[in-house]
Amino acid sequence: MSLLSRLFGTERDPREDIRPLWHALVAQARNKHWYAACGVADTLEGRFDMITAVVALAIVRMEQDEALSRDTAYLTELFVEDMDSQLRESGVGDPTVGKYVGKLVSAMGGRIGAFRNAVSGERAMEDVVEKNMTLNDGADGTKLAAGLSDLAARFAGISDDEFRAGNIAA
Repeated sequence: MSLLSRLFGTERDPREDIRPLWHALVAQARNKHWYAACGVADTLEGRFDMITAVVALAIVRMEQDEALSRDTAYLTELFVEDMDSQLRESGVGDPTVGKYVGKLVSAMGGRIGAFRNAVSGERAMEDVVEKNMTLNDGADGTKLAAGLSDLAARFAGISDDEFRAGNIAA
């Protein structure tokens, strides 16, 4: 989509096809179960970790199917757009937003790789959780690792059309 098309609205934004999935993933990451039962810290860091975990698992699922793989870029753009907005709302100024967003995208890229390895069996999900998630004091991550493994399996069992439409709830 060209810049002029975006500015003047002559073409439909292709991200709109994937926006329902984005909203469903955010809702999934905000599910109280992750925080109350699985030990994710209900802090800014913990919430960021949870959204990146859920989005990373979605991207890993999407990469496994040619019909969805092109949409991973759009999903990533929606992630960046949301993070930019959240930073601005929290008072981060224009000169530094780009730097912060760059760090967040870099963290997301690392998480995608880590969760890709966990889903493929190359790495234990417990290890990924230990290194990438902010947990409450005393939480060992076992329940969270099991929950994220279950989520990845659930994502794998959803048809492409249903997944793209954001129909991911259990």
